[in-house]
Amino acid sequence: MEGGDGPYSYTQNSEYQKQSLDSAKQLTNELIDQHLVVGNHPCSFSNSYRVADFGCSVGPNTFCAVHNIIEAVENKYKSQKMESRTPEFHVFFNDHVGNDFNTLFRNIPATGRYFAAGVPGSFHGRLLPSSTLHFAHCSTALHWLSKIPKEVTDKNSPAWNKGRIHYAGAAKEVKDAYSTQFAKDFDSFLSARAQELVPGGLMVLVSLGFPDGVQVCESSMGENFNILGSCFLDIAKTGIITQEMVDSFNLPFYYPWPSELKSLIDVNGLFEIKKIEKLVAPTRQVKPDLAVCVLHLRAILGELIKKHFGEGITDILFKRHTKKYVESPIVSDGRYFKETSYFVFLKRKMNCAS
Repeated sequence: MEGGDGPYSYTQNSEYQKQSLDSAKQLTNELIDQHLVVGNHPCSFSNSYRVADFGCSVGPNTFCAVHNIIEAVENKYKSQKMESRTPEFHVFFNDHVGNDFNTLFRNIPATGRYFAAGVPGSFHGRLLPSSTLHFAHCSTALHWLSKIPKEVTDKNSPAWNKGRIHYAGAAKEVKDAYSTQFAKDFDSFLSARAQELVPGGLMVLVSLGFPDGVQVCESSMGENFNILGSCFLDIAKTGIITQEMVDSFNLPFYYPWPSELKSLIDVNGLFEIKKIEKLVAPTRQVKPDLAVCVLHLRAILGELIKKHFGEGITDILFKRHTKKYVESPIVSDGRYFKETSYFVFLKRKMNCAS
């Protein structure tokens, strides 16, 4: 993500993710109330309730997520007439080592409501000691793959994704390669969290995805990626970048169906599924704002583009993208608004070999 607080930063351009969190708040409250056993924290530091947000980025959304979780836990203690036994809260903020943790901690709310720590590293692996956490959270981050499937950049593979930057609209072999990588990554994520959570620990996931059977190429998101890919090809024709650079660039995003999530959680076997539910994204109920959409995409992809193509291309690319985007039917045609978010509430099994 683009760090800092500038006009292209994630901090200034993450309203869609914020609305997904807002949509999940009531479900989070209800399910914490149903499944949290108060006063029962089986680990050392018994009066400390530990929460981790995986893929926190730079804020402010991670602070909202943490606030919602802590508030729900406190309310559960109040409802059980155990307010005096409410634990202290220790929150771990996780993202990749390149994340702008300086901006994150500079903007952390000064409420004194919890103790905070940063945990750099990939959430596809272990990050904390065994039975450390009581609650894990990950919102609008699971679609990030740990790596691009090697097949899509291999000229000798049927999954070579020449001339495209994503699996949207690509050959079946490309989609299959992405799907396989996501399955591996999600299993690693679940296995790592199962080791870090105490038995009976809780986890909320908010996953970007599509209804069962809907293809990414049928959506505004898929069409937007295709528009962006065509802009790369246009720039390659000018000689600013090469065709080979375009062919070797793919977006590391996979958007699962809810049936995929359920199947992969079941296969992993370490968690009980308490709820999987589609969330309402308010911005998808009205015509999206062009400037907001373009800035949102730039905040997410800017650093990836700079890393692969160099510093000089970003302004040129998004100027072309804006022109094509405003002419595209995705701006006004509601039939393209098919991407959504899914709320997943999990409970770590009490007896399982993680």
